[in-house]
Amino acid sequence: HLSKMPRLWLEYVDVLEKMRKGTQLRHAFDRALRALPITQHDKIWPRYVTWAESCGVQQTALNAHTRRCMFEPQRREAFCDWLVAQNDHGKAAAELAKCLEDQDFVSPSGKSKHQLWMRLCDLCAAHPEELPSSLDVDQIIRSGLSRFRDEVGRLWCKLADYYIRLGRFEEARNVYEEAVTTVVTARDFGLVFDAYSRFEESVLEAKMAKLEDEPEEEEAERDVYEPTAQEEIDFRLARLEHLMERRPLLLSSVLLRQNPHSVSEWHARAEICKDDPAKAIECYSDAVKTVDVYKATGKPHTLWTAFASYYASRNDLANARVVLERAVEQDFRTVDDLASVYCYWVEMELQRENHEEALAVARKAVLEPQRRRRLHKEQIPVQEKVHRSSKLWSLYLDLEESLGTLDSARSAYDRCLELKVATPQIVANYASMLEEKEYYEDSFGAYERGVALFHWPHVRELWFGYLTAFHARYGGTKLERSRDLYEQALRKAPAADAATLLVDYAKLEEAHGLGRRAMAVYERAALAADDERAFGAWRLYAAKVERAYGAPKARGVYERAVKALNVDDDAKKMCLAFASLERGLGEVDRARAILAHGAQFADPRLDDHYWQTWRDFEVQHGNEDTFREMLRVKRSVETARSSAVYVADGLLKTDAPLMSDAEAERRMAGDQPASKKRSADEGGAAETEMAALERQAARIVEATSKAPAADPNEIDLDDDDSDDDGEQVLSTKPVPAAVFGSAAAQAAEMSEPQGALARFQKKAS
Repeated sequence: HLSKMPRLWLEYVDVLEKMRKGTQLRHAFDRALRALPITQHDKIWPRYVTWAESCGVQQTALNAHTRRCMFEPQRREAFCDWLVAQNDHGKAAAELAKCLEDQDFVSPSGKSKHQLWMRLCDLCAAHPEELPSSLDVDQIIRSGLSRFRDEVGRLWCKLADYYIRLGRFEEARNVYEEAVTTVVTARDFGLVFDAYSRFEESVLEAKMAKLEDEPEEEEAERDVYEPTAQEEIDFRLARLEHLMERRPLLLSSVLLRQNPHSVSEWHARAEICKDDPAKAIECYSDAVKTVDVYKATGKPHTLWTAFASYYASRNDLANARVVLERAVEQDFRTVDDLASVYCYWVEMELQRENHEEALAVARKAVLEPQRRRRLHKEQIPVQEKVHRSSKLWSLYLDLEESLGTLDSARSAYDRCLELKVATPQIVANYASMLEEKEYYEDSFGAYERGVALFHWPHVRELWFGYLTAFHARYGGTKLERSRDLYEQALRKAPAADAATLLVDYAKLEEAHGLGRRAMAVYERAALAADDERAFGAWRLYAAKVERAYGAPKARGVYERAVKALNVDDDAKKMCLAFASLERGLGEVDRARAILAHGAQFADPRLDDHYWQTWRDFEVQHGNEDTFREMLRVKRSVETARSSAVYVADGLLKTDAPLMSDAEAERRMAGDQPASKKRSADEGGAAETEMAALERQAARIVEATSKAPAADPNEIDLDDDDSDDDGEQVLSTKPVPAAVFGSAAAQAAEMSEPQGALARFQKKAS
């Protein structure tokens, strides 16, 4: 049983190896493999293969590797490496092909199927003459093209390189041509095209070098006709130039293979072929056949219009019309696409001054289909919906107005309004056309139909145009009708437009109606205006009242304006205007009270104009007490504003937890809105009622009539704490009048009443 022990066999072969008995050693390895069970062969094969590789006989090593691969198929990759090292590339490629055919093969070195496949392709392309006939290299590489999509460019180049090394240049050229027309990425196209161009350049260089080395044979020495070397060089050079000229077109084909429904790429391809009419027409024909409107990226209808434009640019209107007739019968994704085709058709006819054809095309486009199928909205073809396109109707109406008769134009406008496809601009154009033809009532009827179709804000321009045209025609002769029109326009008008309409309404009443009605409309305009236009409306109303009835009547308008304005800046401006009115009337006290009321809206830190105006007023009309009162109000307003800012800043920086929406609503319901003006009793700067103005004025007048108030900063010394036993009385003396000079007379004048009546009496005396 000693023959079943591998250890003895290994020691035996060691002895034979030291004795350099090569043949006996080989026989010993064979006897050991026959004697030992197959489960113990893995102890013999490593020593056997190592000795076979070092014995110096390549056939022995080849047989050893072959037998071992039958026992261990995973060792086939190492066998390939040894064959490559021995420059036996044919057998290495065959063994590598066996590895790839074995679905259970796993590379011991961790290489993937892709790496093994690329290595096989490299071996086939680099050593085609050494490959066995059993390997179909063309089929192997082409099968890799379908399996490895990211290596398509490299595989095509290897296949072409395989034929080039075999000297089969025409087959290599065919491979390159097939490659540049089938690759689908720009990267693969770049690899293949660069290899193709280098191949053509190398062939051309070889032909030129051959021509220099070998002189050309005489014509008489040739038995049969063959192209001369120079002719062949010219042919190769022309082929290379043709290849370079085809590059943009080939690259465009690559991009279209990626997305055959790319409209922009088809346009780019047509631009490349524009100099060759046959290719350009073929390109457009392929484009309109290939592009699916529901998968297209871009606007498919532009392909049809560009196709027709190509014919029209070469004065071939017959073919252009044929293209457009086919285009309007095609299916499009939206109605606007088909309408664009019709519009282009009309414009093309107009550019060639074919006015009748253009008008006929437009009439055909807006013609309502005779029989309408009852289908789902999405299933109705665009040809049955294009007659409701506003774009087409606008073009058609312009053509009827300029090329047709008045009756045909009116009929077209009426049909457009009946179909309810008109836009406000179409209605305005209809009315303007009738007005130019002096059909005034029909023009107003068109406006009436237009304002009935649309709502605000789209109807805004129609109402203003209607009212302007009506005023221009009738002026004040049909005042009641004008009033009815304004009232109709104001029913649903938004605030901004209502204010503008009311101002125009008031101007109409002012020019042709009653002044009382005009003032009422101005008041409506002021009340209807939004916050942005409220100040201007109230100022206009006050100016109109002051002009019509005098300044005293405008007081009520100013009072209502100050109360109605919601923006502090507007209220402040209105107070300044009100105070200026009272100052002009000589009512200094009322003006002062108004300035005091408006002070709550003017931040002293931001609005210097308001406080400078009040200061100038006090310098001119007030006294020391009123000036101090102005300064006190200024300090109080500044303090209130600063406190508000401080509180707001504190709220932003607080770490208090956030309230829920419900809790916030309850708290807001219990608190007074911050934007509402507080009354004087609640601690506000002044009441919002006009009575607060009178109360403020009375307080200021009372302050002016009293003796000078004691200084609040004066230190009050307690006499009881004095150390003196008796009280010391200080005597006083009157100051001579000469010390004051003219100031005494001015003080006496200021102590007198400052009302308007007192000043008039003083001037009269």
